[in-house]
Amino acid sequence: MDSLKVKAYGKINIGLDVMAKREDGYHEVRMVMQTVRIHDNIKVDKASSGDISITTNLGFIPTDKKNLVYKAAKLLMDEFAINCGVSIDLQKHIPVSAGMGGGSSDAAAILYAMNKLFKLGLSKKELMERGALIGADVPFCLMKGTALAEGIGENVTRIAPMPECCILIAKPGFSVSTKHVYEKLRLNEIQSHPDIDGIIDAIEEEDIYEMSSLMGNVLESVTVKEHPVIEDIKMAMIDNGALNSIMSGSGPSVFGIFDEPEEAEFAMNAIREMKLAKQIFLTEPHNVE
Repeated sequence: MDSLKVKAYGKINIGLDVMAKREDGYHEVRMVMQTVRIHDNIKVDKASSGDISITTNLGFIPTDKKNLVYKAAKLLMDEFAINCGVSIDLQKHIPVSAGMGGGSSDAAAILYAMNKLFKLGLSKKELMERGALIGADVPFCLMKGTALAEGIGENVTRIAPMPECCILIAKPGFSVSTKHVYEKLRLNEIQSHPDIDGIIDAIEEEDIYEMSSLMGNVLESVTVKEHPVIEDIKMAMIDNGALNSIMSGSGPSVFGIFDEPEEAEFAMNAIREMKLAKQIFLTEPHNVE
């Protein structure tokens, strides 16, 4: 096999809580994470040059060692002394710097593809261990589905699959730095923390209504304050039929949960007419066996 095509799926955070700030500057979190069907398309080819080359459909995406895709390929090439290079074509569809884990998912897809292409024989657990060296979300992006993420996000435990529903995702026309949001977070000022265990129980009971009512994201205390349009999008989704709506990750993407496709489409059109978002998607949970 000299070539492989893979899909890198985006994610949302059904619940995101921050427990404490560690001495190393990272934060202890508890998050319920869910893969969605929005995905990037990646093609990986073996190359005789011995180098890592990246092409992409978006001109502002770095194609050098700054890209997590490059770091993922380099990690395995160095560890396994792979002399053959790789040519990577990355077609981005997941919004960039949007709280949807696009870069982490791309890195996860490259680890998976390199393992297959070069027959490295690594298990998913072994790939996840290496993924944690690249980014905290990479292990979840390798696991996919529905999971509880703890530690700095790298400790993931599969939970029952999220009930089927419609998920409307809207991203305003700006990006947000995850590093900036965590630096600005003041844990002592957070008034309310999401019930992560309650969310997990509701998912296990296949109760989309209870799950939606418990959704929450403490990072909104930073991002919404700096970008009030995020709250406008949340309210627009709820006013137009969403069971609930919160920000994903550090933002600025907002998602709403709908139990009827017609209501989700109505809300999507309403947000477009209000011109609150630059990118808007109607999708579903991507659950895996």
